[in-house]
Amino acid sequence: MTRYFLVALVLAFAGTANAQPGAALGALAKMPVKEVTVFKDGHAYVVHQGTMPVEAGAVNLDLLPNPVLGTFWPYSVDPKVKLQSVTAGRRRVKVERTALTVRELIEANVGADAVVTEGSKPAYQATIVQLLSRSSEELEATAASPGEYPPQKGNVLLLKTIEGTRAVNIDTISDVKFVGNYKTKIAGEEYRNLLAMKLDGAGATAEVGMAYVQKGIRWIPNYRVELDANGKATVKLQATLLNELTDLKDATVNLVIGVPSFYFKETADPIAMNQALAQLSQYFHADSASTQYALSNAMVMTQSSRMGEVRRQPPAAAAAAVDLGPDAGGTANEDLYVFTVKNVTLAKGQRMVLSVSQQTVDYKDVYSLDIPYMPPVDLRHQVHTNQTAELAKMMAAPKVMHNIRLTNGNTQPFTTAPALIMKDGKVLAQAIMTYTSKGSTVDLTLTAAVDVRVKKKDKEAKRTPNAKSHDGNSYWRIDIQSAIALTNYSNKPIEVEVTRHVLGNLDKADDKVKAEMVNLLEDDDGLHASSRPAWWGYYSWPAWWGHFNGVGRITWTAKLEPGKSDEQSYAWHYYWR
Repeated sequence: MTRYFLVALVLAFAGTANAQPGAALGALAKMPVKEVTVFKDGHAYVVHQGTMPVEAGAVNLDLLPNPVLGTFWPYSVDPKVKLQSVTAGRRRVKVERTALTVRELIEANVGADAVVTEGSKPAYQATIVQLLSRSSEELEATAASPGEYPPQKGNVLLLKTIEGTRAVNIDTISDVKFVGNYKTKIAGEEYRNLLAMKLDGAGATAEVGMAYVQKGIRWIPNYRVELDANGKATVKLQATLLNELTDLKDATVNLVIGVPSFYFKETADPIAMNQALAQLSQYFHADSASTQYALSNAMVMTQSSRMGEVRRQPPAAAAAAVDLGPDAGGTANEDLYVFTVKNVTLAKGQRMVLSVSQQTVDYKDVYSLDIPYMPPVDLRHQVHTNQTAELAKMMAAPKVMHNIRLTNGNTQPFTTAPALIMKDGKVLAQAIMTYTSKGSTVDLTLTAAVDVRVKKKDKEAKRTPNAKSHDGNSYWRIDIQSAIALTNYSNKPIEVEVTRHVLGNLDKADDKVKAEMVNLLEDDDGLHASSRPAWWGYYSWPAWWGHFNGVGRITWTAKLEPGKSDEQSYAWHYYWR
């Protein structure tokens, strides 16, 4: 008796489940994207909205997003229609496809009259009754454990003939000739991830929406800077839009300068059902070497959390055939600024180039000479071949660089991006535009100024043994007398901005020279550790070094007429043992 009770309970449960059979594919829809806000790091704030069909009081969507934790927000546009809940789950879906085999064609034409041939046997007339199978409901009701059970199709075909109903192995049928009308579409069921928006007060349709943040769309900016002969530059901004998330059709796209902090960007919202991330290009991954070093001024803020539910997930496997190019950089230090482009249509997997803005700014030619500090002498004996070559390149004759200095007098900032510099229709150079707020300036490097010669002089003026003592050790003081001479061999007057750094302590300098000691821990010319020379990390700095020595900075502007020279001198010293 107990056994029959359990069977009845299982069948009753199956009947409850079957009260909502697999949703018809025609009742499913992809809610269109109304607006998307795209950030340079690959995240996007996506807003879907549209009038959707309602089935059994719910809008069923076959789009299941993978949003960042806490960013998924569904809504109803009509105040008279209340959104009760949103459910993500696996459901059976009725799917209709074209029959591609004789078996599928027979299955699609139940009730049709046909002339059937089994191998080499004589053909006969029959009506297709049924291809026996076990339905999902039957399998679920009799299964030992819950789960997904697609229909199980057998090989037995029932055919009604004048002699009676025959059970035929469908694999033996070699030919079917239909008498009258027939179908070429076959209906079946499969399991899919669905998003169901349960509504109260909705009719046959309802206008609903959902918004979320997800990685999968990014934009790469690039500039074209056209110079004229009157100190004006036309700066054109162009965006390459990369879409690996969802189809866009006549959508509003907001391109954002700057990247906000998404605290839980590595944690998917549970509504995503832990589905795998889309097969994005390697350039969407923050740990990609290309995004770390190529054309990037991004400073990624370290984020941590004490919440146990936050999981660091491994990056999705890179799509082998997709190459999105290097990251042009985006930084949390940039103020957010939005460019809006209307009516953008871009399918998933496609790329698009958009003209974003054009502005005219002032510019001037600027010449600069930057002489970095050299490493201690004993370091040069401790490095391997590649490092030796790098040091030799650093210590080679310094060169004056020809730059153009743009003054951003507009309301919108410049963002970090490649910049192609043009004049009279000819390419002068490609440089890197860095973030430049309104009213500030940015230098774009053109080339080395070969007509300006540099001569750096460093001469040991004095050596004093036992000049200082510390912790039982004596230290020598080495005094250096230095000078930098510039000569202008061009046919026009120029100004050269000179910056020289030394490892040690400044003593005096000529009147035109500004000499100052830099706060090694905080200032160091505003450079963070990653911007110091590469050799800085090669050397194990002794503890006493910072006790006696620091970093000095010497700056001045040399005004050079054609054929004239300018030389400025300064003195400094350092301690060694």
